[in-house]
Amino acid sequence: MSYKQIKWMILLIPTFTVGLWEYIRHQFLMPYLSMDAGNWLTPVIVYLVSVTLLSRLFHMLEGARAALEQERAAKATLEARDQLARELHDGISQSLFLLSVKTDKTSRSLAGTGHESEIQDIQKTVHEVNTYVRQAIAQLRFVPSSTAAPESISLHAQVEFLVKETVPDAQIHWDLSGVSFSAKEQVELLACIREGLLNARKHAQATHVQVQAMGNPINWSIYIQDNGIGISGDPLHLKDRYGLRITKERAAEMGWSFTLDSRPTYTRLTIGKEHA
Repeated sequence: MSYKQIKWMILLIPTFTVGLWEYIRHQFLMPYLSMDAGNWLTPVIVYLVSVTLLSRLFHMLEGARAALEQERAAKATLEARDQLARELHDGISQSLFLLSVKTDKTSRSLAGTGHESEIQDIQKTVHEVNTYVRQAIAQLRFVPSSTAAPESISLHAQVEFLVKETVPDAQIHWDLSGVSFSAKEQVELLACIREGLLNARKHAQATHVQVQAMGNPINWSIYIQDNGIGISGDPLHLKDRYGLRITKERAAEMGWSFTLDSRPTYTRLTIGKEHA
């Protein structure tokens, strides 16, 4: 039953109830029921109908209204995501493409001058940033089906999509029973997972990458593990390696724990939440 139909039912049922009661009363009950008794019974009958039938309709009306508001909010969120994706594509992505063209031109003009390595480093950085932006655009536009709203997209589905775009050979083991995340928590958590995957792809030289999630609404943890070369030194204070520091700050801001265990043939980044 639609929202409009429910409203009309709520308006018409008391009217029909009173009309039907008055008809029965005057046609069949006048010899047996006094006028005062009939007047007293009218509000009683309306009240009983309201308690039994109209209360259900009011409950249905509240549910329909909540669903309508949720649909509107989901539509607004989807439009905002699409708008942000367009801005990233038309602004940053195109600027990065132009920068890539210019660095290629500069590389050719500086060939043989001893600056090839510096230009190659710049080209590599531009390429990595461009890949990151394209992944962000794809993530913003990712909706598994035409009927699914952004809020209804499971985190597992988004992580699968992210892994496919970043480290396609990575294995995923997902077991978060009853754990739900707000929109902001999903954004921050996906950013942390993306950073772990990018590190495994760019620096670890790993042949095996694993993403695992486990826990319940009280205690949960998600980790990215690889069998690469590990990180020498303090990974949170390496020069020109800001991603892990930003990831740690993201986790702290959301009230999550952050641990990084790295040694040769083993690196694990863990994000989690625990309650004593």
